[in-house]
Amino acid sequence: MQGIDISIVIVNYNTKDFLNKCLLSINNATVDILVETIVFDNNSTDGSVDYLKPRFPDVTFIANDDNIGFGNANNEAIKLSEGKYILILNPDTILQEDTLQTMYDFMENNQKTGIAGCKILNPDGTFQSACRRGFPTPWASFSKLFGLQKVFPNTKLFSAYNMTYRSIDDTYNVDAISGSFMFCRREVIDITNGFDPVYFMYGEDIDLCYRTKQVGWDITYVHSTSIIHYKGESTRRSSINEVKHFFNAMQIFAAKYNKGSKLFMALIWLGILLRSTIEYVSKYRRSILLIFTDLVAVNSALLIATRVRFGEFFGFPDYAYPLVFILVSLLMFISMFSVGEYFEGKPSVPRSFYGLMISFFVLSSLTYFFNEYAFSRGVILMTIGISVLFTGTMRSLLSLNDKLSGSESVRKIAIVGVNEHTNELIERLQTFENWNVDIIGIVLARNENHDITSKYPILGNVDYLPKIIEDNNLQEIIITEADLQGKEIIEIISSVSNPNVRFHVAQEFDDVLAASIINKIAGLRPILQSYNLTKPRYRIMKRIVDILISFFLLTIGIPFVYLRLRKSKDFVKNLWLVLYGKKSFVGLYHLEGKESSIAKTGMISLAGLSNPHTLSVDAIKNLNKYYLKHYNLILDISIIIKYIFGKKSGN
Repeated sequence: MQGIDISIVIVNYNTKDFLNKCLLSINNATVDILVETIVFDNNSTDGSVDYLKPRFPDVTFIANDDNIGFGNANNEAIKLSEGKYILILNPDTILQEDTLQTMYDFMENNQKTGIAGCKILNPDGTFQSACRRGFPTPWASFSKLFGLQKVFPNTKLFSAYNMTYRSIDDTYNVDAISGSFMFCRREVIDITNGFDPVYFMYGEDIDLCYRTKQVGWDITYVHSTSIIHYKGESTRRSSINEVKHFFNAMQIFAAKYNKGSKLFMALIWLGILLRSTIEYVSKYRRSILLIFTDLVAVNSALLIATRVRFGEFFGFPDYAYPLVFILVSLLMFISMFSVGEYFEGKPSVPRSFYGLMISFFVLSSLTYFFNEYAFSRGVILMTIGISVLFTGTMRSLLSLNDKLSGSESVRKIAIVGVNEHTNELIERLQTFENWNVDIIGIVLARNENHDITSKYPILGNVDYLPKIIEDNNLQEIIITEADLQGKEIIEIISSVSNPNVRFHVAQEFDDVLAASIINKIAGLRPILQSYNLTKPRYRIMKRIVDILISFFLLTIGIPFVYLRLRKSKDFVKNLWLVLYGKKSFVGLYHLEGKESSIAKTGMISLAGLSNPHTLSVDAIKNLNKYYLKHYNLILDISIIIKYIFGKKSGN
């Protein structure tokens, strides 16, 4: 029997739809070489194995009962492989038809190369710089973390980490390649023992490359073939904190190969802090700007009101300053935050009005308790009134700016291909109330005639796509034509050099894939954002309540704990976990392997009010989901009361 040329190893976690397309592209790329494919499933919850196993009978599926991480899972799958070469491949990739043959031929003709990677493209056709990299030396890491590489991309001194100073259209040796596509000699895997299991996610690829170079092999970037990589799909569909794991991987690498340099570790932590701050400010820049303008508005209103009432801007007694400004600013911020005006979608004139009304009532009430600051309730009323005018005007101007700048304009879209998947996708798009997409028409994928049954006009042939995009001012292209091969798709995407155009491949209709495309195109908020516990005001309120309850029960309430509750030792231990933020007093019922990134496991929960052992997993999931979606302080209080008095749900 002829030996296997390539063993393709894929670690899957909740990427059923993308893995389906990946396996199809592998089938199209295996013409003159013998390939085996092994899929190691890291305890997916989307039914990946059950869905794909019947569709790909020649693929070996390993369904693991736990998520053991990327490196560990690859190592386990490699043990079962028999190929001369091992291709470590991400499930969210699409191979070009010549990719496997090109890489096989390259390795056969370049015996000094131990691991090779190809050109990796984003779905929009742009280059993924992670597919050829330098090692994270202290200086390279500093330049990457502090943005010097971005400022000086063509300067070797500052861009060594992602090698942006080198051409993407040449083949050459590099320090490391991306773990999404690693074409390895079996001897290399045997000598290095594969991935280091100390990495859970990220870093294991660069670590393997480092150890490979240490034993004398080359790492090579091969430009002559390409794949598409839908980066980060597994982490989007999990509770995994990818930023945390990325920086943790950098620290592990630094500790292993830079002798735990304190300077290097300090630079990493400083870089983490800087990048986190920049990302936070960038993500919430509108809310931060709004907070600043609101603070200016309310303090300006206070000065104007004081001038009107007392004839001068600083008409209060000297001891009142700067306390009055601090108090008014703080109350305004808390009130606005409590009604969801900041960090929760677009600013709203009605919400800002409600927030200022809360501020007015609180300030008016405080004057009854602190008579020495009861200078004039008229000043308070005027301050709030002027603030309503200022903040309302600012929000109206922001809304007008959005309309003028086109940020709220309808996105124009064209679809490549016409079939049942096209119609399904269009129907799904049209079911959303917040429709902000205009389907301009259909682009034919072939020159031959088609039996078109669509209400949308034919814009032309895919060969003229750049011109079609320009003429119709298109921003989105969905490729639904099933007959297009991976190489053709890559060529289509590469032919469009417009950075404002996004591509989406949906050759096989799938609910998860359709939802992903719809969210990206229509600009809809992810469904998780409809859960109360994803909103900052609820999360902060819950954390404050957890601290107050745990602190009370661990101090003056400790007699009640021992007198009223059984298993008090475990209860006290859990209270400490609540105080430290590891658990919540009221939260989700713990399901093995189903941790949520939204909320913590609770000492008590909705499911826990009944006998959880009599409930199905689906029932517990539904109760947890209900809690996430409908959380408020009253719900927590109700759960606590029922828990204390031993009332079971359903009684």
